[in-house]
Amino acid sequence: MHVLANYILSAPLFAQQAPDAVAATPEWVYQLPSVNAVLNGLATILLVWGFLAIQSGKRETHKRIMLTTFGVSALFLVCYLVYHAALHHYTGSGSQAFQGTGIIRPIYFFILITHVVLAMVIAVLVPITIYRGLTQQWDRHRRIAKITFPLWLYVSVTGVVIYFMLYHLG
Repeated sequence: MHVLANYILSAPLFAQQAPDAVAATPEWVYQLPSVNAVLNGLATILLVWGFLAIQSGKRETHKRIMLTTFGVSALFLVCYLVYHAALHHYTGSGSQAFQGTGIIRPIYFFILITHVVLAMVIAVLVPITIYRGLTQQWDRHRRIAKITFPLWLYVSVTGVVIYFMLYHLG
């Protein structure tokens, strides 16, 4: 375990891209992380707005907002996959290495790991939650939404945090 901790604290997570590969990469590829951060931020705002709508008893507004949030999150997923596929195609590495050192490094990886694990969980929970709402299974929808909402909110917020840590820290 000590060896793993030392690796996380000192080594880059992925190999650095060759300078010539980076130069040959189209600019649009490097714009996608910003697009993804905006989509995550928009999802965060919509999630809170949808929550406030249902708390105010505005079911139809809640429904429209949450379906929009689902669409924004789906668009994020498409852009995310295109970014990593294009980055791999042009550079040979599908990821950006985290450059932070010291205490920020384990903090970044904690946020990243929890983000990734919970993103996989909400990829299952969100469609179930939406289905139960659309089929008017109100009790079952409410029960699962109490789990889905905070996890989805965490994933969308940490998506923005990860973007800033990875691309703007230092």
